[in-house]
Amino acid sequence: MSGHSKWSTIKHKKAATDKKRGQMFSKLTRAIMVAAKEGGPDPEGNAALANAIAKAKAFSLPKDNIERAIQKGAGGGEGENYETVTYEGFGPGGAALIVEALTDNRNRTAANVRSAFTKAGSALGNPGSVAWKFDKKGVIAVADVADGDELLLAAADAGAEDADGDGGAYEVTTEPAALGAVRDALEAAGFSITSAELALLPKQAAEIGEDDARKLLKLVDTLEDDDDVQEVVFDVEIPEAVLAEQ
Repeated sequence: MSGHSKWSTIKHKKAATDKKRGQMFSKLTRAIMVAAKEGGPDPEGNAALANAIAKAKAFSLPKDNIERAIQKGAGGGEGENYETVTYEGFGPGGAALIVEALTDNRNRTAANVRSAFTKAGSALGNPGSVAWKFDKKGVIAVADVADGDELLLAAADAGAEDADGDGGAYEVTTEPAALGAVRDALEAAGFSITSAELALLPKQAAEIGEDDARKLLKLVDTLEDDDDVQEVVFDVEIPEAVLAEQ
């Protein structure tokens, strides 16, 4: 499985705690409100909203919460002061990181992100310094796959780029514009979709030592604990021994 898969699993495990769940729900709600504010309340014609809803469902955000967030965002009373900001930096072991945030105070968020990097012995980079190492893709997590070949065929027929997995858990990757269509096709074919979202995937995952991997995960935890930070991605594979510790 890819590094993205393993880290997604870690994130979902962390979200299981009450504190993490509450924080994640707040971030997901904010993302839905902003998407509805910017593109309207209909997910059929608003890809950003459709993706935000799909991610919220993957983390079990209640349906009522999703609907209220859409109404607030589309009503113009919420989300109007938030903007998307992206930071790029270099972490332990030379890892390239991209931090995506939604904020109503750019100065506050920048200071918090910079502080997290500094305390980790790392540094922020200039725009474009690491973005070239990643591609934006649609990523669909599929659970309880009894026949991997059947999934591969269905994914290919739906227009997916690739599918990879084992033990019944697979990840299907698509071009961003094809995410919704492939997800719908796999659901119609009877596959269990646990998440479907746009993600930045490393073009080539680098190796990293165990000590640096632990420092990297600590930095990622610090960043994700910030209420403004929506997503953190990096371009290295975390060693199995360190993953087992999480």
